[in-house]
Amino acid sequence: MAEKVLIYSRFPKSMMARFAERFELLDTGGKPAREVFPAEELNGIRAMLTAGGSPLGAEAMDLFPKLGAIVCYGTGYDGVDIKAAASRNIAVGHSPGANAASVADIAMTLMLATTRRILVADQYVRSGDWAASKQSPMMRPQAGMPGRRIGVFGMGEIGRKIAARCAAFESEVGYFSRTRYDLPYQYFPTLEALADWCSVLMIAVRAGAETHHVVNADILKRLGADGYVVNISRGSVIDEKALVAALTDKTIAGAGLDVFEKEPHAPDALTALPNVVLAPHIGGHTLDSHVAMQNCVLANLTAFFEGKPLPYAVKSA
Repeated sequence: MAEKVLIYSRFPKSMMARFAERFELLDTGGKPAREVFPAEELNGIRAMLTAGGSPLGAEAMDLFPKLGAIVCYGTGYDGVDIKAAASRNIAVGHSPGANAASVADIAMTLMLATTRRILVADQYVRSGDWAASKQSPMMRPQAGMPGRRIGVFGMGEIGRKIAARCAAFESEVGYFSRTRYDLPYQYFPTLEALADWCSVLMIAVRAGAETHHVVNADILKRLGADGYVVNISRGSVIDEKALVAALTDKTIAGAGLDVFEKEPHAPDALTALPNVVLAPHIGGHTLDSHVAMQNCVLANLTAFFEGKPLPYAVKSA
């Protein structure tokens, strides 16, 4: 008999197909599990699959007395209370680096679209303004990539791939991370110092209490009127109200955002601004990334049910 796995978050059924071949899935559709399945069935659940950003704290864990593994689909696990899981002997797994290339690609896409004002240019053509030789201040020449200073905040798998891509565009690359690595990029001891130096701040840091709203009004002011911010990590890293203010009063030149504080709702104040490029959290949403993430999920679940350590385990906080 196939082992049962609770699908705690809402996922498209197509993304669960490979798991359904190996396990019996109890899919909540993103609803509270107790509203969908009887308590006696949930009491026997030993493993669950969740989206890393979905809130999953101690109280939720205690609803499943036999729970032994929480497996996150994707790299992130910021929604899971890691300490609570550890204290209950619940292993937590994720998919480290599985979507790093795809996320780095969307970071570059957002940066280029924002700094070169691609959406504005697209509308300039579609509206007929270009054909009519109508002048637009938004179409004035912008700085190119050679020599541009790109600051990468967070130098994990994604940060490294972003840095390598930026270097290939002949840009200068600097970074700030909790750890200084042996890399061919300039290291800055603080986020403030990095923001003072760069003209584009690429946010690739892991979300958590220590990074909540760390990109605030002060950091944005340090970027300056010709500065841009690109966020492909989590929306919580940026103080969204401060970002709206900085974009509105031209404290910074623009922003490229794939993530928001309250997804799937981007603030109206952001969607109304012409100097912002928005995407619906699609950084890791490529076919190859999904295959890689699913491989990690399958490896974690298989190892757990075989009584082995998770091969892609999250370290306890």
